[in-house]
Amino acid sequence: MNELLSVKELEKSFGDKHVLKGIGFDVRPGEVLALLGPNGAGKSTTINIVSAALQADSGQVLFKGKPIRGQIKTYKQRLGVVPQDICLYEELTARRNLSFFTSLYGLHGDDLEEAVDRALELAGLADRADDRVKTFSGGMKRRLNIACSIAHDPELAIMDEPTVGIDPQSRNHILESIGDLRANGMAVIYTTHYMEEVEAIADRIVVIDHGSVIATGTSDSLKNDYATSDASLEDVFLKLTGRTLRD
Repeated sequence: MNELLSVKELEKSFGDKHVLKGIGFDVRPGEVLALLGPNGAGKSTTINIVSAALQADSGQVLFKGKPIRGQIKTYKQRLGVVPQDICLYEELTARRNLSFFTSLYGLHGDDLEEAVDRALELAGLADRADDRVKTFSGGMKRRLNIACSIAHDPELAIMDEPTVGIDPQSRNHILESIGDLRANGMAVIYTTHYMEEVEAIADRIVVIDHGSVIATGTSDSLKNDYATSDASLEDVFLKLTGRTLRD
């Protein structure tokens, strides 16, 4: 299968701290790839480089076989980034937030309205479309935050811990929505501190520690390779890194 995104031999240092040490992995179309690692492993730096917010010291990121640095505008139009922090205008309605963020990708007129309506349905917020965001619960804001990032229908979405601090119902809705996006062909790079989310949605898993990829595979293959078939992913992660996902 052709890779949508290829990350090759990323190196990054901040002063005398060597943060990334040859990070590499691929993302396929219509795949959810979980990027896991304990705190300080290099996940955030990797995500910042893949999202073109930070430049690597060496190595490269290829989108459809071409370096992203030579096609930044095209790449960013085909990319959706869901930040860990909620980035919404509290005084605006859900619809106005979606219209604003989606218009930044060049959509207008009927195309913009249709994209906004689809995103509201995906977020389960069609009935609250004209309510101000400041009246929303934390879970609703998280769902809208995701909708604002993917309303332009990107080919790749990067979701950095999108379910932090929300209720179980909103978490389940988000996971179901990610499944719908995958079914429609969108690839997702997903980070989380909840191993049950990885079990529920990830097609493949990349484990990073101390700036290097230390394991890659499906949930089942990682269990077979590093523990037993009836082990939990948490057991596998602990064996690989010596820490839990929340350490």
